[in-house]
Amino acid sequence: MARELKQQSLTIPILLGRFKTCRMQTEKICAPLQVEDYVPQPIAEVSPPKWHLAHSTWFFEQFLLIPFSGSYAVYDEDFAFLFNSYYNNAGDRVLRPNRGLMSRPPVSEVMAYRKYVTDAVLALLENGDASKEILEILELGINHEQQHQELLVYDIKYILGNQPTFPKYGDDFTTKAETKEAGWVEVTEGIKQIGFSGDEFSYDNELGRHRVFLEPYSISKILVTNQEYMEFIASGGYKDFNLWHSDGWDYISKNEIKAPLYWHKVKGEWQNYTFNGLQAINPDLPVQHVSFYEAFAFAEWKGMRLPTEFEWEVAADQFSWGQLWEWTASAYLPYPGFKKAPGALGEYNGKFMVNQQVLRGASVATAKDHSRKTYRNFFAPPSQWIFSGIRLAQSL
Repeated sequence: MARELKQQSLTIPILLGRFKTCRMQTEKICAPLQVEDYVPQPIAEVSPPKWHLAHSTWFFEQFLLIPFSGSYAVYDEDFAFLFNSYYNNAGDRVLRPNRGLMSRPPVSEVMAYRKYVTDAVLALLENGDASKEILEILELGINHEQQHQELLVYDIKYILGNQPTFPKYGDDFTTKAETKEAGWVEVTEGIKQIGFSGDEFSYDNELGRHRVFLEPYSISKILVTNQEYMEFIASGGYKDFNLWHSDGWDYISKNEIKAPLYWHKVKGEWQNYTFNGLQAINPDLPVQHVSFYEAFAFAEWKGMRLPTEFEWEVAADQFSWGQLWEWTASAYLPYPGFKKAPGALGEYNGKFMVNQQVLRGASVATAKDHSRKTYRNFFAPPSQWIFSGIRLAQSL
């Protein structure tokens, strides 16, 4: 759950403006889709766009309107079962792999549900006397929907990128070649402060600001490029088990993975699916859609390593970041003093602190004002469909 917010963040007009913008942005992301695109679920990790639209709405209904609006009438009693994600305290739910089986409710009904809940939230807040607890949950709900906006982009790309004709989506969410001079940031050994501090919003997994001791290291100012990664492939990187974790080697062997997601060999040349269709790979762009397994193996091939999340955070002000989430060598674990909030909202981050790897930074799909250098994103090591890249580090 979110940290306790300071008073300066609890401004009703500002939060209402952010709420309206957030709700419109989710629907804007879906605007290029055909109605048939809203339903498919090609793999369990990819949720249908229709589900994202409804789930982010259910969150406001479940945690804001039902507890705090005495006049609110639930839109549809079945929607809590259909659109809950993983909140066991909030009741039963459709299993994640089965979200794509739901042809009903139709997209039109989901959009009506969104409007109904949005109007109810505005009515609750616009009287101007909302409690601090209401505003904190509203702030959390906005950030929650922003997270789903990014997941929505990932999932739309996977749905379209697995179509036989590689349809175009549009010009949004594209990366650019890094123009800053390559080089290394050197960091001396010492005790460093890690974690969020300040008066603005953060998640509970960023809290517990604490000290860590770091040995001297250097970290690259730029991300690994497609050109570098093609050299890794050409050198036999996917055939040399010495470069891989045991789990990684087993995974790529079992699933016959030989390149980043969306890469295709066409007449002997590498092409990749982008939101503008299938295109020749631009060698100067940062490589993306790589798993932690692949990031680790590439670093091994280069004779380097991935930075820990602490090394990344300490050096982050000295390089540009934000195009792609960056895999780190750190397992997703609690900071000292971490405590889960009671109830369903306590399930937000803490329950996932096992078998996950931390990514730092942000991506071109991250919502505006939803990134900070202390943000701890996390995914399972095999994940490729996220907007992920590689930054290298070295011990000195």
